[in-house]
Amino acid sequence: MSGKASSSELGTTAKMNRRRFLVATGAAGAGLSIGVIAPGVALAQADKGEVNAWVVINPDESVVIRIARSEMGQGTLTGLAQLVAEELECDWAKVGWEYPTPRENLARDRVWKNFATGGSRGIRESQQYVREGGAAARMMLVEAAAKRWQVDVQECRVDKGIIRHTSGKQLTYGEVASEAASLPPPLEVKLKDPKEWSIAGQPLKRLDTLDKLNGAQIYGADVQLPGMLNASVKACPVFGGKLISFDDTEVKKMPGVKGVFPLGDNAVAVVADTWWRANKAVKALEIDWDLGEGQSLNQTQINERLEEGLTAETKLVGNKQGDVAEGLAGAAKVIEATYSYPFLNHACLEPMNATARWTKDLCEVWCPTQNGEAAHAGAAQASGLPLAQVEVYKLHLGGGFGRRGAPDFVTQAVLLAKEFPGTPVKVLWSREEDMLQGFFHPVTKARVVGGLDKDGKLQAMHLRISGQSILAGILPHALRDGMDITTFQALLPEGDHSISYDIPNLLVDHAMRNTHIRPGFWRGVNVNPNAIYMESFIDELAHAAGTDPLEFRRSLMAENPLGWAVLKAAADKAGWHNRQKKGQHMGLAVCYAFGSYVAACAEVSVADGNRVKIERIVAATDPGYCVNPQQTEAQVEGSFVYGLSALLYGECTVTNGKIDQENFDTYPSLRMAQMPKVETIVMPSGGFWGGVGEPTIAVAAPAVLNAIFAATGKRLREVPLKHSDLQFV
Repeated sequence: MSGKASSSELGTTAKMNRRRFLVATGAAGAGLSIGVIAPGVALAQADKGEVNAWVVINPDESVVIRIARSEMGQGTLTGLAQLVAEELECDWAKVGWEYPTPRENLARDRVWKNFATGGSRGIRESQQYVREGGAAARMMLVEAAAKRWQVDVQECRVDKGIIRHTSGKQLTYGEVASEAASLPPPLEVKLKDPKEWSIAGQPLKRLDTLDKLNGAQIYGADVQLPGMLNASVKACPVFGGKLISFDDTEVKKMPGVKGVFPLGDNAVAVVADTWWRANKAVKALEIDWDLGEGQSLNQTQINERLEEGLTAETKLVGNKQGDVAEGLAGAAKVIEATYSYPFLNHACLEPMNATARWTKDLCEVWCPTQNGEAAHAGAAQASGLPLAQVEVYKLHLGGGFGRRGAPDFVTQAVLLAKEFPGTPVKVLWSREEDMLQGFFHPVTKARVVGGLDKDGKLQAMHLRISGQSILAGILPHALRDGMDITTFQALLPEGDHSISYDIPNLLVDHAMRNTHIRPGFWRGVNVNPNAIYMESFIDELAHAAGTDPLEFRRSLMAENPLGWAVLKAAADKAGWHNRQKKGQHMGLAVCYAFGSYVAACAEVSVADGNRVKIERIVAATDPGYCVNPQQTEAQVEGSFVYGLSALLYGECTVTNGKIDQENFDTYPSLRMAQMPKVETIVMPSGGFWGGVGEPTIAVAAPAVLNAIFAATGKRLREVPLKHSDLQFV
C-alpha cells in the first residue's frame, strides 16, 4: 500500500473524478509534469518531465494548470487558470486543473506560496506569480522547439499551443514537452499588457461546472474509503465550557458502535460503522459538562453591554481627522442615530467534515478547507508526526464564507483516526453541531453623530462602534496596541478598506466589548455592518440637509473619483434621476473594500402599507482588473443572496450562554421568490487588483435600507429586519 487512495478506494463517484483527471492530464505519460495530482493520484516525479509548478502539458496536448487556492463556488479556480493560460498561450479548450498539496508545497520550498483563500485575495494576491509561471512555461516550450530546429527563439511564435517558425515549420506543445522539461527556467519573464489579453478578461465557462452537474465532483461529505468508519461529534454547547465526564455504558451496546472518545477537553465523539448510527449514539450519550462562566449570559445582557460601550471612554481609534468635538459644537444641525448588527453564522450548506487515515509513518486527510496549510499544520499537530509525513488532499468546498479557514474539524478527524491505525475515519458534523460550533460574525452596535453647517454641508462626524473583536477572540497576537484593525474595515484613512468620503472633522473609534461567543471572519467581515452604519447615516444626513442623497455623496467624494464613478454608474443605470417621476423608491450605497470600489442602487415597492418587495439592485464594481466578467457578475449576484439573507433574517441569539439557532428552521435564508433582479456593471479601470467576492456584499443591505426609507419614511436601524413591522415578499 503506497498510502495513496486508489480509484477503487474512493468509490464510484471518485472513480469518475479520477478518470477525468487521468484523461485530462495523462498523468502516467511523459511531458511537462510537476507537483501532485488531485486526491488519490500518485505524485509526478522530476524525471518524468517536470518543468514548473503551474503547467503540465501531456503528449495528447491536454493542459493541466495547478491551482493552490480553494474553490468554494466563487470561481477562483477558473480565474487563476485563465491567467496562467493567457501567458502560456495554450488552447483553452484543452485546459484542465489540479490541486497541489501543502506537503508538496513545503517540500518544494513553498513554490505555490499561499494556499489560503479568503479576504478576496485568491486572485489578486497570486495573479503576479501565477502569470509568471505560465509565461515561463511558454518560454521554455518555445526554446525547446527552437533548439530542435536549431533556429533563433525570436523567429518563433505561439498560437493556441502550436509553435511556428518563420520557415513554416511547426510543433505542438505536447511534442516538445519532454524536451522543455530539461531546460532551466528563464531568469526574466515579461508579462502581457492586460490590453492584449484574449483568454483572461473574457467571460469563459468555468472549469468546475460540468463535474458538479454530472456528479463527478466529490465533496468532503462524499468521500468513501475501504473499511471507513464514521464519527459524529458533540462539543460543549457553551463556548468556554469543559467536558467533565460521560457514561458510554449503554451507547457501546448500540448497533455498529466501535468506540466513544473524548476530543480535547470540550468534546466527545462516537465512532461507528455508519454515520447515522454514530449520530444516534452521540445523541444518546450521557454527558456531564462544566458550562463555565458563559452559561450566565443571555442576549439581553450582551446587548446592554454593547449599549454601555456606545458612550464609554476608549482609546481605540481607527480614523481621526480634524477636531470632531469642535466641529459638532459649531454645527447648525446635529443628527444622531444608533444601529445594531447581530451575531451571524456562516451556515455552509455542507457541514464541517474531514476524513483521516493514520499510521505511525503517514497521516492522510481528505477535506474541504479554505487554508490547506492551516489544515496541514493542524493535522500534523494532532497526528504527532512531522509535516513531511502528513498529507492533506483538498476537495471542493460546499460553502466556505470564511468558516473553513479554521482546521478544528480536521484535528478531530486525525485524533479519531489515531484510535484506529490504518483505518480511515470520517468526521461529519450534524447540522446542529455545525450551527452551534461556528466562528460567528461579531455582534456590534454603532452610535453615529453628524453635524451639518448652515448650508447643509457635513462638517463633523463621530462614529462609535461598540462590540466584539475578531482578532482578540482568535488571533490576539495580531492586535496592534490592543486594537483590532479589522473592526474599522471600510472606515480607515487609507489602505484597502478606506473610507469613501472626505469629512473635515472625523472620529471613528471602538469600544471593545467581547463575549464568550467565538468570533470569526464572515464573508465581507466588518465591512458589512460598517457599510450599513456609514451609508444609512449618510442618507439620514442628506435628508436632514434637504439634499438629494446622490448629490450629498458627490459633495464628499471629490478626492475619490473612482468611488464616485461606480456610484454614478449604478445610479444612472437604475434611473435615479427619473425615480420620482416614475414613482420608484430607491436607495444608494457606496463602499471601498478589499481594494475594490463598489456601489449599489436598490429599488423597492410597497403594498398594503407594509408589504415590501425588493424589486431590483443595480450594482457597479471596479476591481481594477477583471479576469472573468461572467464570474464577477455571478459573484455580485451570489453575494447579494448572502447579504440580503443576513439583512432580512440572519441573527444568532444567546440563551444561557448557548446559541439558540440550531438549524435552518430558525436561521432561514432568502427565498428564491424574494430575490431581486440584479443588474451588474463591471467597470475595471486598470492599474490595481481588487477583490470581487466580498466587497460587493456590503452595499446591498444599506442600499435596500435607504430605499425602504424612501418608500415608507421608516428608518430601520436594527438588523435583521424581521423584527420590524414590515413584511418582505
